[in-house]
Amino acid sequence: MKTLSQSPHAPDFIQNPYAVYDEARARGPVLFWEDYSMPAAFDSATVTALLRDRRLGREHPDPGPRPAHLQTWTRLHDNSMLELEPPRHTRLRGQVLRAFTSRRIANLGPDIDEITAELLGDLPASGAFDLIPQFCTQLPVRIIARLLGVPEDRAPDLLRWSTTMVAMYMAGATRATEDAAEEAAREFVDYLDGYIDQRRSRPGDDLISQLIAAEAQGDSLNTDELVSTCVLLLNAGHEATVHTLGNAVKCLLENDTDPLALAAHNIAATVEEVLRYDPPLHIFTRYAYEDIDLGEATLKKGEEIALVLGAAGRDPEVHVAPDLFNPQRPGRPHAAFGGGLHFCVGAPLARLELQKALPALFARLPDLALAETPRYADSYHFHKLERLMVTP
Repeated sequence: MKTLSQSPHAPDFIQNPYAVYDEARARGPVLFWEDYSMPAAFDSATVTALLRDRRLGREHPDPGPRPAHLQTWTRLHDNSMLELEPPRHTRLRGQVLRAFTSRRIANLGPDIDEITAELLGDLPASGAFDLIPQFCTQLPVRIIARLLGVPEDRAPDLLRWSTTMVAMYMAGATRATEDAAEEAAREFVDYLDGYIDQRRSRPGDDLISQLIAAEAQGDSLNTDELVSTCVLLLNAGHEATVHTLGNAVKCLLENDTDPLALAAHNIAATVEEVLRYDPPLHIFTRYAYEDIDLGEATLKKGEEIALVLGAAGRDPEVHVAPDLFNPQRPGRPHAAFGGGLHFCVGAPLARLELQKALPALFARLPDLALAETPRYADSYHFHKLERLMVTP
């Protein structure tokens, strides 16, 4: 298998991974990424096929002993439907989908409008400010809290716990990263244990209450599964949308995008183009449950492979002029939300938030401009901005 040597912490790569993806794809479709010690797929056809291939999965085939200093984090990880395969994944996902209905998502539309208007009204009237903490971060976390029924005044805690825990998935996690993630996991679990107990005796019209009551074939979620599912929904339910909002505003401003791209009849296509062009998550890994022929190489049973979602969206075999941001691009599939059994359950909510927040932002601030060149954070495989300094 051909190899790729590319540090995910290299400054040039952080700011523009797509140039490396192009070179890798031309040599691929699958290379052994030395810095990750695993094969990686960079073309759309391979990424899409392996996302759907049931011979691979998220659940580790031989996890071995777990670190003693990560007991709580590991318990959450092991009970998360993101890390499971059928039949357990089927049961958990089915119960989440029964609570995460299209009607429930659609009913959040007025909430998104309300919170967006409030946040926009609080933005400075003059001078440069960072849009990430003042807008991009606040909207998704408040919406997901409202959806689950968690008090919105706990949003700062939710953000702190989530940011600390997901750092475990970034390249080069250290012992300090692990210790911080374990502490955050304990605090998160302690909070949710108490809150879920409240909801068991006093259910409300929220997703947590529905998950508590949900039953599939007479089998409901156990406490560990319920807590892990809530953590997953709270973390994943805002993390990607925060990054996508920031990336989208950067993209729209840098490309002098026609305001018509934000019109009601165009905004859905514009959001899909943002997700293709500069997605928030660049890698999704899977394990092989049997030997798999990848053409020039074989993925051995038990090996892990990185599916580079960010590279798939820039594949010239699928997208004409892929490095051009084009909101009028004819609809083509992208992999920003993954695929197969693990396709993101929150995709409809993320799309709705983006489709409402972006037009509202530019309608309120039609002269919005970049105050400095945006820079991406050293957070791979998340692709997010360090800050987004703008002027109104």
